[in-house]
Amino acid sequence: MNTTSKRASVGLGAGILASALALAGCTAGGGTTNGGSEEVTVAFIPGIASDPFFRAMEIAAKEEAEKLGIRLIWQGAADQYSPQSQLPFVDAALTEDIDALVLVPTDADALQPSVTKATAQGVPVITVDTTVSDRSDLVSHITGDNRDGGERAAKEMNAQTGGKGKILVISASPTNTTGTQRVEGFEKALSGSYQGLDMLPVQYAYSQPSEATTILNTTLLENPDLAGVFAVDGTSCTGAVAALHNSNKVGAVKLICYDAYAAQVAELEAGAISALIAQDPAQEARLALQFAYAKATGKGQDEIKDEVVIPNVVMNRDNLGETRKYQYAE
Repeated sequence: MNTTSKRASVGLGAGILASALALAGCTAGGGTTNGGSEEVTVAFIPGIASDPFFRAMEIAAKEEAEKLGIRLIWQGAADQYSPQSQLPFVDAALTEDIDALVLVPTDADALQPSVTKATAQGVPVITVDTTVSDRSDLVSHITGDNRDGGERAAKEMNAQTGGKGKILVISASPTNTTGTQRVEGFEKALSGSYQGLDMLPVQYAYSQPSEATTILNTTLLENPDLAGVFAVDGTSCTGAVAALHNSNKVGAVKLICYDAYAAQVAELEAGAISALIAQDPAQEARLALQFAYAKATGKGQDEIKDEVVIPNVVMNRDNLGETRKYQYAE
């Protein structure tokens, strides 16, 4: 990789949401830039505002905005990860007088026109975590190393299961770029180094824990000998944990999850989760605001990287003492 260079009502009109962004959107900072004459305003639209991964981003973004003197508009769908729920917030942000847009696209294709529109308006765009299909108009893309995370999950699954058995993968959606990359990394490792693991067809929970619970419950009925589950995002993990508890399969079925919510770390310690692939959402948010500030003001613009890929950390019961610090702030 070149390191230099998740439903609000769709019926709400952009004008109403624009007012919500201006009046209810959280702001931080208040300093001035450009020689004390102009404040930098950045809109940050997460995938789903209630998810602990994005809560960790929000906390870090507020802190960084305060540090840099940025007026931060943080606004997103409360409980649905979908382009239908996200687009009204993006459209509303683009009616505001913003200097930059930080976006977590819920769909690589559906959010592409928004990036094109922002760029045409002269608003620089930075994508975080996920991205769009065509990145040529982006200032930067900041993410975790998703393929590596999938490969690490496969390695951990192989060790936890003794290298044999059926494995279920639950992902967010077929068009979620991070999930797709994690599945690709997992599949690559299984086909290469861990061929004793038999991967079942990928199932999609669309970031709804209840859907992940249903998927795993059904899979356990059809495959009572299931050896393991790789939950590709935190909400799928939450649903998978519930299914294992409901079916008395805790410990018998190895569960490896992405993300490190407080509840997930507790389930890891209790034995329901076998391992976690932790990201660094706080650092992703900090870098995004730093780059947005640099692009808007021209100060430190040469420090902007086209792409930043942040390493993952594998947390398991053996190393929890030293890796607990990677638990997400909520």
